[in-house]
Amino acid sequence: MKAVVQAVAAAVLVALPMAVAVAARAESFSVAYIHDVAVPMRDGVKLHADIYRPDSAGKFPVLLQRTPYNKNDAVDFGLKAAAQGYVVVIQDVRGRYASEGEWYPFRNEANDGYDTIEWAAALPYSNGKVGMFGGSYVGATQVLAAIAHPPHLAGICPVVTANNYHENWTYQGGAFEQWFNESWTSGLAQDTQDRAVRQTTHALTGVPKLPLTDYPLIAVQSLLQSELTAKYAPYFLDWLNHPDYDDYWKALAIDARYADIKVPALHIAAWYDIFLDGSLHNYLGIKAHGGTEQARRNQRLLVAVGGHAGWFGDRKIGAVDFGPNAPIDEDAVTLRWYDWLLKGIDNGVEREAPVRLFVMGKNEWRNENEWPLGRTRYTRYYLHAINAAANDTLNPARPQQEKPDQLVYDPRDPVPTLGGSLCCEALPSGIGPQDQRPAESRPDVLNYTTPVFAKDTEVTGPVSLDLYVSSSAVDTDFTAMLVDIWPNGFAQNLTSGILRLRYRNSMEHPEPMTPGEKYRVTLNLGATSNVFLAGHKLRLEVSSSNFPRFDRNLNNGADQAHSTAMVTATNVVYHDKAHPSALIIPIIP
Repeated sequence: MKAVVQAVAAAVLVALPMAVAVAARAESFSVAYIHDVAVPMRDGVKLHADIYRPDSAGKFPVLLQRTPYNKNDAVDFGLKAAAQGYVVVIQDVRGRYASEGEWYPFRNEANDGYDTIEWAAALPYSNGKVGMFGGSYVGATQVLAAIAHPPHLAGICPVVTANNYHENWTYQGGAFEQWFNESWTSGLAQDTQDRAVRQTTHALTGVPKLPLTDYPLIAVQSLLQSELTAKYAPYFLDWLNHPDYDDYWKALAIDARYADIKVPALHIAAWYDIFLDGSLHNYLGIKAHGGTEQARRNQRLLVAVGGHAGWFGDRKIGAVDFGPNAPIDEDAVTLRWYDWLLKGIDNGVEREAPVRLFVMGKNEWRNENEWPLGRTRYTRYYLHAINAAANDTLNPARPQQEKPDQLVYDPRDPVPTLGGSLCCEALPSGIGPQDQRPAESRPDVLNYTTPVFAKDTEVTGPVSLDLYVSSSAVDTDFTAMLVDIWPNGFAQNLTSGILRLRYRNSMEHPEPMTPGEKYRVTLNLGATSNVFLAGHKLRLEVSSSNFPRFDRNLNNGADQAHSTAMVTATNVVYHDKAHPSALIIPIIP
């Protein structure tokens, strides 16, 4: 360790551009920048990091980010935080960009995080306190490191990240998060391929190899698509080969290890974010089961709007303008948290309510003492028979004798995804809140709608659907979406869910259905906070597909990853006295 610290101290300081230097001088400290420092891991692999620090005598707390997305992209935060009295370390994780080793998501982050934290704490200008920050996979690097409880980790600030890499990352309700998994993997694989090409071609460039067409770069590009995936993203194939919640996933589970997390945390989440459920569960899990009293007492939750569905600094997310109050400055929020936690600055954090929410509809911020809200009234809105002449198919009255509704789901023609909680890029139909009317008009979408609200009605908290169903197939999906219908007809999606029926009883042990048999199932629709303004209506959309956000259930009961045969399913929703299907919504009086 001593040799490493001496190597860092001897590293060349890179001169700051004049404009940056002027900005830095306007803060408390000028900034020194140390580029590409090697950090040795316990197995000898060297990960590389950039360091931004106050160019001043003294010791300062460390803010650490470990990223798979290129450490060179964090210059702005590094300069800003260092100018405010922090040592900022930005590291490429194993197998990414400047760092050595093989990239495989999640697998090495606990040990590598532990080693990096302890290395950073021993830097000559560190005061020994290390906090971590950042979002998405960068949030995963924080929580996975925290479960290894490195002695010098003092706090984390995970932004829009997951709590379970099966249910809350790769799959949801047993369905494969196809758009996210494929788009994220494609982005990751580019650097992996670039590294392989550089390593191969640099070693062979200039050798007397004939014919010239055998130049290795061309050979790499000629691989079949399946070979490319196996070569540059083998984890993607592993995810497909482990659809059940088995030991592969349990070894990575955060939600089974909350007792190992012993530090305070500020969880930043967002409505419409793909990992919203994970952020909420991490807050609740550590608050209830964290490994120290300090950790349990000092969990904070901030829920904005957007996340992966839109920048925190934007007021417009998807098709909806949430007003001037919506944007937040993530950097400022992070630094304020650590000013209190690592520097002991009395900036009000300790006296504030632990939960702060952005309430849509009203488009205003509100402080709360808990999540879910203690004053919540969970209310059942029962499904009633769809009638084109009626506008009251979703209400608190229990159904009596009603005929069921049915839809015909053909995986060759699935319901298209229109916006929603997507990553890592928008669909042509958009991202976040979008008008759902094109989907609602399809015959394979069942729409259940309340009467017009006579007064503002707030729904804040987790939403679920208690559903009685049957199918002509041995396996199928049911999807559901909570929608705010505006007076002009705009149908704003709020939150949604899916359940693959083979997993109706357990994510570990799938079971086929018996065609025609009735089943009671529960769909998790996630959480929201929205005021249905007077004149608006609430709608529940029920269907059996949401593609390409989720993979299509082929309805044949076979292995989804390798099957191609498609079966059309007739799926039935029951709502009568013996089968009272209901949407359960958290009403705030």
